[in-house]
Amino acid sequence: METTFTRGSAGADGAHMTLRDRGAPAGFSRLAAPLMVASMRKADRSDLVRLQWLLEAASGPRTGG
Repeated sequence: METTFTRGSAGADGAHMTLRDRGAPAGFSRLAAPLMVASMRKADRSDLVRLQWLLEAASGPRTGG
């Protein structure tokens, strides 16, 4: 299994992050792959939401322009 994170700018106050999981299941894992994919997507979304929360909390309050 390989996980890749890519980040870039999304304007003056933002960032864009992409997460990609790659792998080739073998044996029994091949049969369970559809369930594993759904579970991994849910976990990835949860991780990215938490990361966003942490980054925004660390940057302090934003002021309107």
